[in-house]
Amino acid sequence: MVIGVLSVEYWLHGNDSLKGKRRIANSLKQKVRNQFNVSIAEVGSEDSLSRLKLKIVSVSNSERHLQSRLTKCLSMMEAACSEEMVYSDMEFFGVE
Repeated sequence: MVIGVLSVEYWLHGNDSLKGKRRIANSLKQKVRNQFNVSIAEVGSEDSLSRLKLKIVSVSNSERHLQSRLTKCLSMMEAACSEEMVYSDMEFFGVE
């Protein structure tokens, strides 16, 4: 079994409220969940108005399949959100 973790960070230009940030975060999370059936959550910087950090987690028997799924997820997130993505990282953990 392989666990894949995708970390993504956005810089929210011109955002002036937590409500605006939550709107962006919830929209992205819903789109990702619906399309890829993965777990996604906001992590760290919950009180920051200008930064949004998300982690996406998925499990598979094949690292290749998992890497493909998370890469497609990352591409969709870049296209679906008009905010600036400033960081992304993909990690894989093998479990026997």
